[in-house]
Amino acid sequence: MEVYSGRIKIPLIVLLLSAFAISSTRVGFYKTTCPQAEAIVQYVVQSAVRSNKSYASGFLQMFFHDCFVNGCDASILLDGNLSEKTAATNLRLRGFDVIDAAKSMLETVCPGVVSCADILALATRDSVVQIGGTSWAVPTGRRDGLVSLKSEAESNIPGPKASMDDQIKVFASKGLNVKDLVILVGGHTIGTAACSTFIHRLYNYSNTNGPDPTIDQPFLPHLRTLCPLGGEQATRVALDTNSVNTFDTSFFDNIRSGRGVLETDSMLWTDARTQKYAQRFTKTRRSHQSAFNKMFAKAMVKMSKIELKTGNQGEIRRVCNTINTN
Repeated sequence: MEVYSGRIKIPLIVLLLSAFAISSTRVGFYKTTCPQAEAIVQYVVQSAVRSNKSYASGFLQMFFHDCFVNGCDASILLDGNLSEKTAATNLRLRGFDVIDAAKSMLETVCPGVVSCADILALATRDSVVQIGGTSWAVPTGRRDGLVSLKSEAESNIPGPKASMDDQIKVFASKGLNVKDLVILVGGHTIGTAACSTFIHRLYNYSNTNGPDPTIDQPFLPHLRTLCPLGGEQATRVALDTNSVNTFDTSFFDNIRSGRGVLETDSMLWTDARTQKYAQRFTKTRRSHQSAFNKMFAKAMVKMSKIELKTGNQGEIRRVCNTINTN
């Protein structure tokens, strides 16, 4: 089939491929328009993570929460009384200042070129590398979204008590399968959680007035010491005991031993649908770390393509916490 453009006959497939090339992301998107883009983001992120390793888990969580709400469009960065930032799942996110610093530097060098969505995607990769994780080629060319709603964050981000059925359903709605779920949740090899998100497991699991029986019994007193009944609910506890700032596979060994902190993390081992993937990354398997690194990189790229805004969609924000006014 052919169509006409003026006097020139052009095969339809050529037009379709051209449109796809314009509207899709690709590695090296800024090669000619802002060749320093990735190096600038890397410099800013490396400096931040060297001074405070917790930024790495902050970026990873922020990127996940951004992509699951209207796609990877930096809507998580927007300020507002009812923006995504104000959702309960996002109140403890950190790293906004680092993203702003990278954006400010890029606007000086390449004004109006690099999106905040791409800065966040690159910062996430660079922060994981900085704490010993794998690297991956980040497709860029995203545009920044114009909408950020607390209600959409609350309905799209699985909570700490979400059933495995609900988790699988949410991930499937984003084009991610059960294996992707296990691998991406494996990002909890870094980071912390507030006592309020799992204290029910320690004292009154499912209204039994007792602990979750899947918790390793010697581990239970440790968690109760960190999160005493009636204590400070905002206290932060490492999701991966003894390895909170190292990107490794000990998280999977912990959940196998009943030492998962979040109920949703523990479900990865107690549910047969996810256990078959989780066990691939325990120390009982040869090359467990290299296998996880490879699959994590692939899953991150897959997630980074959720509901993209490209081409003429959205905008390139001048500052990351507000949409352009003109």
